[in-house]
Amino acid sequence: MEPSDGSGDGGILRVATYNIHKGVQGLGPARRLEIHNLGHAVEQLDADIVCLQEVRKLHHRGAQHFARWPEMPQADFLAPEGYAAVYRTNAVTRQGEHGNALLTRWPVIGHQHEDISDHRFEQRGLLHVEIDVQGRRVHAIVVHLGLIAGSRVRQVAQLQRFIAREVPPGAPLVVAGDFNDWGQQIKRALAAFGLREYDEAPRAFTYPARLPMVQLDHVYVRGMEPVGLHVPRGRIWWRMSDHLPLIAEFRL
Repeated sequence: MEPSDGSGDGGILRVATYNIHKGVQGLGPARRLEIHNLGHAVEQLDADIVCLQEVRKLHHRGAQHFARWPEMPQADFLAPEGYAAVYRTNAVTRQGEHGNALLTRWPVIGHQHEDISDHRFEQRGLLHVEIDVQGRRVHAIVVHLGLIAGSRVRQVAQLQRFIAREVPPGAPLVVAGDFNDWGQQIKRALAAFGLREYDEAPRAFTYPARLPMVQLDHVYVRGMEPVGLHVPRGRIWWRMSDHLPLIAEFRL
């Protein structure tokens, strides 16, 4: 995929999705804070829209453990200069909260959140953001689906109902995130209501980051033409999260 200049010129929209693993990698004493490196990484993605999952708003234990824990919420910290940041909580825990975020270099018209939790052990949500891209209203939905196959099926059905209710039929639509699906079931379900992704290359494996064997992360669209797909690779990327980012380009 030839990289664009990220400006939307020529009607090309560049969208990235990235599960950032709450900005921390490793276990026990080897845990390390990666949020500062992730800030540089997000800037390097040079995307018009960046869809993020597992984003911390706050976490008391993390702030106590790491001397360089950012004072601001992670979505705001990761937003490159000139980008708007939208965050909504999916899960509240004893130590803090985390959810989905969207960063964009284009003006945000409005946003909303819907709880798509399927059972009490997994708190999940979708983030819907309406963006003005050179005078065109583009709808973007960030998702992080459940670990159980049956839950994902029901969450996709809920997503379909949300789109039918909230997104005009002719409006350009992006649905991106961590779908937690190792097969083709979700892809087929989304195709049934008009969402598709770039299919002219082998699948872009994003997980696990160090030795990717499966594609859990996707960018689907409706009302746009998929034109390219890219996954950054290498040690600098697999050290930052357990997922690799996925970058997709579409013609508006």
